[in-house]
Amino acid sequence: MLAGEASAAAAELEAALQTPPVTHAAAFFDVDNTQQHLDAGERVWLVTAAPVEVARLLARRLGLTGALGTIAESRDGVYTGHLVGDILHGPAKAEAVRALAAHEGLDLALCAAYSDSVNDLPMLGLVGNPCAINPDARLRRHAEVAGWRVRDYRTGRKAARRALLTAGASGVTLGAVSAAVAIRGSIRRRRVS
Repeated sequence: MLAGEASAAAAELEAALQTPPVTHAAAFFDVDNTQQHLDAGERVWLVTAAPVEVARLLARRLGLTGALGTIAESRDGVYTGHLVGDILHGPAKAEAVRALAAHEGLDLALCAAYSDSVNDLPMLGLVGNPCAINPDARLRRHAEVAGWRVRDYRTGRKAARRALLTAGASGVTLGAVSAAVAIRGSIRRRRVS
């Protein structure tokens, strides 16, 4: 997409994106927790599969420590159309976080990570404090089984639907358990009689 474009175009794009201010940051991660980490003097990085130029812009706008993102190759200031390494996704994201932690002297067991996608399981599994934010169904299941924190800030139809499905599934499960207990009790009473 950027092959043949001057990498300076990324700087122009960044300048053009300087306005208006970012007001929809909650779509990317848990803003309240991010601010708590920053207020506690902790370092916070945005880690995304998006181009690193965009990631760095967002990180600066949000007051974060820095950003990791997919790196597009450039030669003599011109994008080649190739990547430097892999897209920062899945296992590649985990490797980048591991390398960042080694470079910064961070103990990953003391770090937190937030994600909404099962694709980030490798990264979430690296840290001592993983959290699923507005998770997809597979990440939600994994997080619940693993005992990770789950935060869901979605509102409207999707949240209502999830609540109804959960209540319905709980009702079916409770009904099945109740039926099994009642049947077992009935069989025991017949044996005693």
